[in-house]
Amino acid sequence: MTESGIEKRGNRIILIVAIVTIGLVLDHASKLWAIQSLKDTGGHSYLGDVFRLQYAENTGAFLSLGSALSASLRFWLLTGLNSIILGIVAVVLMTRKSLLPSMVWALSLILSGGVGNLIDRIFRDGRVVDFMNMGIPWGPIQVRTGIFNVADVAIMLGLFIILSAEVFRKAPEDGGEAGKKED
Repeated sequence: MTESGIEKRGNRIILIVAIVTIGLVLDHASKLWAIQSLKDTGGHSYLGDVFRLQYAENTGAFLSLGSALSASLRFWLLTGLNSIILGIVAVVLMTRKSLLPSMVWALSLILSGGVGNLIDRIFRDGRVVDFMNMGIPWGPIQVRTGIFNVADVAIMLGLFIILSAEVFRKAPEDGGEAGKKED
């Protein structure tokens, strides 16, 4: 059986490098813009406050989880452990031949976002620049997301691709465990 498309090692590496590079450039260009344009303002609201641009620095993980931990524990968890996990993702991307194209895209997006936020943590004293926020007015209450950045969007898109691929995965048709009947 011959390899084709993104299954070829060279094509896969080019795709991975392209996704990670584009993600990093978009992430850090947008963070630089946020620092220069939003840092000392109260933020900006669009579409009836559905979308907000407001500067924030996050010392924690997703939704500021872990921000109350000591600085040294945050460093080891959010910088040290994340570095190990991102290293494993990179190794899997480069070495596992049986990855589906959707998994290559998903893991590349997750790697891009993770590295983007890791760079912030390393060069911004453990903080990550966030600047986007979305919400839906619901009567007198407004349901809002946490404040996020382009790297977070890449990570979430990668996770969405993985979940979608799993939900829409076809069951084996012949001889697979899912296809066998019990006697």
